Amino acid sequence: MKSKQSAEGMWTTYPTELGEETSLNRTLTLYVIKPFNPWGSTLCTCPPKYSLHPYTGCSHRCLYCYATSYIGLKYSTPKSNYLRRLQYDIKRVNPKLPINMSTSSDPYPPEELQYRLTRKTLEILIPLGFKILITTKNTIFLRDLSILAKGNVAITLTLTTLDENLASKIEPNTPKPKDRLKAIEKAIQHGIPVGVRLDPIIPYLNDDPVEIRELVDTVSSIGVKFIVTSTYKVRPDNFKRMIAAFPEIEYRWRRLYYIDGEYRDNYRYLPLNMRMKLLKIVIDCARRSKLSYATCREGLTSKEWFNAKSCDGTHLIPLKIKPTIHKYNMRKLSQYSN
Repeated sequence: MKSKQSAEGMWTTYPTELGEETSLNRTLTLYVIKPFNPWGSTLCTCPPKYSLHPYTGCSHRCLYCYATSYIGLKYSTPKSNYLRRLQYDIKRVNPKLPINMSTSSDPYPPEELQYRLTRKTLEILIPLGFKILITTKNTIFLRDLSILAKGNVAITLTLTTLDENLASKIEPNTPKPKDRLKAIEKAIQHGIPVGVRLDPIIPYLNDDPVEIRELVDTVSSIGVKFIVTSTYKVRPDNFKRMIAAFPEIEYRWRRLYYIDGEYRDNYRYLPLNMRMKLLKIVIDCARRSKLSYATCREGLTSKEWFNAKSCDGTHLIPLKIKPTIHKYNMRKLSQYSN
């Protein structure tokens, strides 16, 4: 059954697994835990899941970010009445489906050190047995290793390059690559499965085969078992930021994306042969290192390009706690409020 969502977050028809009500004449209001919405992408291969964002905006300010065309370019701000709305939603979602924190606004921005919304969310969801996928570029999750290690939790961490100079330009407010590697290693040592997102690969910036092989070999050597990759996709706002930072590449990018490339699902893609060439470097390295691998929104889903059980890393989530959402303690939940 196809799902539809109004601007107010009212889901009217949706797959059975995404909500308690399936009648076309009834609605299910969810405020902060939402069925994952790939923004109309016909190439998205994510399995059924929820997305949860404690913050709006994202302070990492990555130049290539596509989400800014939907949520705007703004610093991370706590959502209004977030914890109260979270309490409401957890009684209405399917606890058997994973919750992805987060799919557009990073759950661990610098502001998390002050507001601790992600920490409080984990303190609520983990004891109830929810399956959680943390998707982040930050290392602040190290603060929460003790609770993350107890739950049904996996982490996917974005690592686009090992070049610190390049990383500081395209991901200006994120930890250095070497610090992310250390964080990955510590999480794995605590028994938390970790996958890596080599995403995006950007022509003429982080597409050097030698550097890609070094990155894949490095994450494999510290215990990563899964990698997902994709190429940079142009939206008007992220392209404006990219050419402002790298004006010397503007002409070549314009030719690749606006002349030779293809327009699909409101994004400008590289030509297919070039996408395959770039992605094959990652896939070949992953195969050699015995990592499971996937591509993201590329339309390449054969085993040659995709042998993992999921593209997003939800298959990494271990089952340590049986879901007990229908037996939760209201007094415990009520202590959390904005």
